Amino acid sequence: MSDVKGAAALRATVVFNLGTLGALASERFAAQIEALGLKPKHAGLLAALDAEAAASQQELATRLAVAPSLIVALADQLQELGAVERVRDPDDRRRQMLSLTAQGRQLLARCVSAAQAVDAELTAGLSQAQRTSLERGLRALGEQRLPR
Repeated sequence: MSDVKGAAALRATVVFNLGTLGALASERFAAQIEALGLKPKHAGLLAALDAEAAASQQELATRLAVAPSLIVALADQLQELGAVERVRDPDDRRRQMLSLTAQGRQLLARCVSAAQAVDAELTAGLSQAQRTSLERGLRALGEQRLPR
């Protein structure tokens, strides 16, 4: 027997709606960038590298809150695509520094276009005021340091 009140209460929560819409948005974004040989995590690493001139793999793992081995694997794949380059840190030869190449910046621009296309699709039924409010609310949530 289904608990209708429980189902409605669940659908009324932010966490349920963000999870459901997040999965849908991620799936659509992944489909858009698949032809580029990328996955959403690649796009995230490209964006993180674009925010700084160069960063070590360890620093990126800490900033993105992921395992260092994931950064290494993503960087390997992006290096094969010519999107990033690795150089040894002259101050600490054990550290690998990553930076975007011109090809990486082009791929990032294409990821931005793909994300904007998915945004437009997902928010087509909203007014401009609703889109602006949604963007502000999501940005505010993203900037919070939530406990793990």
